[in-house]
Amino acid sequence: MDLEQKLAETLAVLRRVEAEFSPAVFANSFGAEDMVITDLIAKHGLKIEVFSLDTGRLPAETYDLMAKVRESYPTTQVVTFFPNAASVERYVNQSGINAFYESVELRKECCRIRKLEPLARALAGKKAWITGLRREQSPTRTDMAHQEWDDGNAMAKFNPLLEWTEKEVWAYIKGNQVPYNKLHDQFYPSIGCAPCTRSVSLGEDVRSGRWWWENPEFKECGLHAKH
Repeated sequence: MDLEQKLAETLAVLRRVEAEFSPAVFANSFGAEDMVITDLIAKHGLKIEVFSLDTGRLPAETYDLMAKVRESYPTTQVVTFFPNAASVERYVNQSGINAFYESVELRKECCRIRKLEPLARALAGKKAWITGLRREQSPTRTDMAHQEWDDGNAMAKFNPLLEWTEKEVWAYIKGNQVPYNKLHDQFYPSIGCAPCTRSVSLGEDVRSGRWWWENPEFKECGLHAKH
């Protein structure tokens, strides 16, 4: 299947979600894949809400892209959700500002506070959510489907770019002049919080720059964990 066919398939999925699962939302973390879906939603005027999670520790380049998206897609609002301030204060005061480096448990607790709890608020009252996940990104994503049931959030979850390759993602971005995170130009294929993201070397796995101190089979924040 070539890019044009995958693009048509992706649009068909998005239109189905719009028609059958309203209200639905798209989770935009401002990575390359998410910018493809944001562009499609805006360009085709799809009635799918878009939100992002601001953990409070994102790279400056991600905030620059947030501003660029607001400028480039004036008809598509990206609603931002923040972590609970009291929960962040409690975690930092009890465990330390960078406690996530100390153990998987402390890292996952940080992700829970900064991502999972705000995600629950973002998904409240919705029938489905959409992600930019691709199968080739990680060993933890090989068994995902285009449509899944998210037990943790009790709703349908769609992964319309699941079979896209990295090359196809960038072909769409370049061909349609889609704004993207400039960290991608510095060998950051996967971008999350600044302390937990680094550039990768040629030939390394695309997710190797995320939580690089952990084993690959544990490297999810919980947003897309199987329940």
